Amino acid sequence: MPTSPSTTTSARLLSLLSLLQVRRDWPGGLLAGRLGVSERTVRRDVDRLRELGYLVHAVKGPDGGYRLEAGSEVPPLLFDEEQAVALAVALRIAVGTGAGIEEAAARALVTVRQVLPSRLRRRVDVLEVGTAGAGPQVDIGVLLAVSSAIRAREELRFDYRAPGRPDAGGPPRRVQPHHLVSRAGRWYVVGWSAEREDWRTYRADRMVLRVPNGPRFTPREVPGGDVGAFLSARFKGSDAPGWPCRGEVVLDLPVAEVAPFAGDDTAEELGDGRTRLVTGSWSWAALAARLLRFDTEVEVVGPPELRDAFAALSRRAARAAGVTRQCR
Repeated sequence: MPTSPSTTTSARLLSLLSLLQVRRDWPGGLLAGRLGVSERTVRRDVDRLRELGYLVHAVKGPDGGYRLEAGSEVPPLLFDEEQAVALAVALRIAVGTGAGIEEAAARALVTVRQVLPSRLRRRVDVLEVGTAGAGPQVDIGVLLAVSSAIRAREELRFDYRAPGRPDAGGPPRRVQPHHLVSRAGRWYVVGWSAEREDWRTYRADRMVLRVPNGPRFTPREVPGGDVGAFLSARFKGSDAPGWPCRGEVVLDLPVAEVAPFAGDDTAEELGDGRTRLVTGSWSWAALAARLLRFDTEVEVVGPPELRDAFAALSRRAARAAGVTRQCR
């Protein structure tokens, strides 16, 4: 069955659009060669793309050519198979980001899924993305405003709501924003406080931005150069990567029963059903309490601070149980 001219033209337009998206400038002769048509046909096809809303500029020069630019409206988009699957997966994940775009992401996912071939649709449908631990919703306007301030290197002025309070207390705060980070369903702004001469971390869902922004600033590098590691350290009560309090113990358990709960800690099999564990926490008392969850005998290798924490914890436990020391 012969191919109709309209089908040939449509297929050629899609090929032309695909080519224009992969590089900035295309000489007209090179486009014609790739499409197997004349340069006159390329010019007509470019005009058709312009009618569909694509902003295609003619490039002046010895060879001439074309360039695809961003327009004032969103025209139809063209993705290859890998891009389409990646987009669908990203939209499915976006539903649980807490960024206030859940409804829009869900609608966009339905739109993308409808046009996917069945073999690609099955690849997307088998992916299950959980939203457990999703944090409070953040106004998308706040995220966009913070991102804009980061790019412009402008100081943020904002009120900060205390936990459990709908209103912000205290004077307005100021920070030089450097990073906007998503962690465990919450969004955090990492910035430098000129007033405190230190790095500060704020939850974006508690920020009430004021306008206009403050003065421009010179960007800095977070300690260690890795904002993810820096933020993780702050949650552990330290300015450096890793826990501020680390200790070594021997547990009367086989490594198979310790490793699933060790996370990033070091668990080493010692034989005879015993395990050497190097772990940490934000305080010595917290570390001692954390080790007791294994519900087994614990031999403290070191340091002395961990041994002292166990002693203090045992005294508190005795008082909580109503046990008094008998005097002799």
